[in-house]
Amino acid sequence: MSEILKRTITGALYIIIIVSTAFLSHYLLLAFFTVVGFICLREFQTLLRFKNVISYFSLVVLLYYFNFTEDCKDVTKNCENVLIAYLAMTLIIKLFLLKDLYTVNDNPIFDGKKHLLTLFYIVPSIIFLTMIPVYKENYEYVLVGAFVLIWTNDSFAYLVGKNFGKRKLFERISPKKTIEGFIGGGVFTVAMSYLIFTYTEILPWWAWVILALIVSVFGTLGDLVQSKFKREADVKDSGKIMPGHGGIFDRMDSMLFSSTFIFIFILFVDYVS
Repeated sequence: MSEILKRTITGALYIIIIVSTAFLSHYLLLAFFTVVGFICLREFQTLLRFKNVISYFSLVVLLYYFNFTEDCKDVTKNCENVLIAYLAMTLIIKLFLLKDLYTVNDNPIFDGKKHLLTLFYIVPSIIFLTMIPVYKENYEYVLVGAFVLIWTNDSFAYLVGKNFGKRKLFERISPKKTIEGFIGGGVFTVAMSYLIFTYTEILPWWAWVILALIVSVFGTLGDLVQSKFKREADVKDSGKIMPGHGGIFDRMDSMLFSSTFIFIFILFVDYVS
């Protein structure tokens, strides 16, 4: 079986599972993302050469807290302080990860503090994804729409970069990424966002456009962050569970990094509307 065919079949199954669980049942979605979270944690800890069972336990406990407890039935009121603190800590970790893209040495800020990366990078990224479809009625369309934007950005950044790319985006970390590919991915993602708006109208058109820009920028940065971890671990892929794609973390890297910024933007849209 050719590499392209394997990637296509695996990617199609992945998309079908996400879309199906998002619309069929929130319980199925939580079960799916729990499994995804466990696999991502395992693959990420392998890259870090680090083991910590607390992160798995934290994922389960926090998924339950934010999705099922009475305190968080309205996340913007009853558990607002907890949510803000969790968002703030997650943002700090991700901003430091972006800073580390520009350092030549192995992530110096988190050297000896790898537990922080598993607790405030992978775990909250999964949790914020599961909170999107229960934030408001019909917001499962927002979750699926965000994934569609991620897939659009990844696909067209690759296609445009492969055919027209000349200037390197971040050669030291990801030699194949180009500025032309980044711009092309962003343009097609914005176009897709307006198409999604015409079919859903869950969010105003400008919100979908900004969401597309968030996905394009932070999705690309998330890919670069993961590429640095893989380069430091001297591996091509984070795992082998998805034929043609590598690991689950390889497939989810853009969305995991973007999820915090997506959720913050959803809170902002709700505040101003």
